[in-house]
Amino acid sequence: MSAPAKILVVDDTPQNVKLLNDLLTVKGYAVVTAPNGEEALARVSSDNPDLVLLDVMMPGLSGYDVCRRIREDARTALLPVVLVTSLDPQQERVKGIEAGADDFLNKPINQPELFARVKSLLRVKSLQDKVVLQAEELRVWNSKLEERVREQVSQLERLSKLKRFVSPRVGELILAGEVDDPLKTRRREITVVFTDLRGFTAFTETAEPEEVMGVLRDYHGALGRIIMAHDGTVEHFAGDGVMILFNDPVPVAEHEMAAIRMTIEMREAVGGLAAEWKKRGHDLGFGVGVANGYATMGAIGFESRRDYGAIGTVCNLAARLCGEARTGQILISQRVCGKIEKRVRVEPAGELALKGFHRAVPAYNVLALL
Repeated sequence: MSAPAKILVVDDTPQNVKLLNDLLTVKGYAVVTAPNGEEALARVSSDNPDLVLLDVMMPGLSGYDVCRRIREDARTALLPVVLVTSLDPQQERVKGIEAGADDFLNKPINQPELFARVKSLLRVKSLQDKVVLQAEELRVWNSKLEERVREQVSQLERLSKLKRFVSPRVGELILAGEVDDPLKTRRREITVVFTDLRGFTAFTETAEPEEVMGVLRDYHGALGRIIMAHDGTVEHFAGDGVMILFNDPVPVAEHEMAAIRMTIEMREAVGGLAAEWKKRGHDLGFGVGVANGYATMGAIGFESRRDYGAIGTVCNLAARLCGEARTGQILISQRVCGKIEKRVRVEPAGELALKGFHRAVPAYNVLALL
């Protein structure tokens, strides 16, 4: 049940105040009173009335003065004010309108007219209050919308960066908060894949730049589609060298097998490209290195340019295995072989003396899936 409307009655004549108080109280209104203009302004501030019945002729501040003060205050600028006067109605209306009055009542008070004007102005006040409330709600919603827009813009910026590294599906998972932020530093077991083209350096020394760029476009295009299809994460492209990670930022079940499936598909795709390149006189092959282990993941760079990266021995091992791979070989570390040997046919590639490793490293060449 809503509280009754509150009406402030202002008059320096006690009989007039009592009359209006009694009439309005009987109708269910809450009434507060003031005997002069100064106290009327204090009541407006303290009691927050819904309507003011204001006598014009009072000592000190007149009704016109009080009305002007009410209108000058932004908090009460829309408060309905009815001027009550026994003077010439026509003349007083002009002064009252100039002062900001909403309506007028003549003395002696006509009760039906009093109730009609009060009811009408309270309805207007109610509508004004709704408008003010809706405006505040709109302001709050706009504030929330602006915040959401800022968040979405930030997410779009992050997604545009993530698209450099991960598939669209993985990017959406990251933005949805279902996986870790790839730019936060953390430690994780990953499978690392390095690929490059055999004979690429010699090719660049003799080929025209346009031919080199054409080969790289075909090569990167084919690898990129396969990487995205297998939800690999591109750590970087560097000429013909590509580094791909599995199990970060999105956890991948059996990430070693996911990497192997991807590299076998890559070998087939680049084999087809190599046949076309050979027709144009370009003798290029494809080699891969795959290793598994723990690495530190996160942002690498400086404030205005940060990239996603991985640091650890596992990355170096994959790169060195790739460097040793001959055309068509997918060389994997012993750790990877131990995890996939029952599902992949491999052959020993011997113990390799790799730069940066003090002891020879056993390696295996992937032949096919079982």
